[in-house]
Amino acid sequence: VQLQAFGGGLVQFGGSLRLSCAVSRSIYSTYIMGWYRQAGGNQRELVATITSGGSTNYADSVKGRFTISRDNANMAVYLQMNRVKPEDAAYYYCSAKGFGVEYWGKGTLVTVSS
Repeated sequence: VQLQAFGGGLVQFGGSLRLSCAVSRSIYSTYIMGWYRQAGGNQRELVATITSGGSTNYADSVKGRFTISRDNANMAVYLQMNRVKPEDAAYYYCSAKGFGVEYWGKGTLVTVSS
């Protein structure tokens, strides 16, 4: 199982950034894919999830600003981050959940300049 997150970096307050997650073929089509984030000493928190059917769920803090999507041709999951705020700065992790297990990829760091 492979989950590889890409696309982190420095973004200006109010700017946009897109994170990508490459997913193993074995889990892409059946697992619920998600993005989580963790900042400083805080607990990891849900950002957004998307089912194999395309149903999405968002944390209240990112609703209307972030969009999670799936790319079936490339077996990838994206997180489009718009109107980024300083509190969005964190390590972002891609996850795949299903059949009683959850897989995590390494995080990608997003920093926000004011």
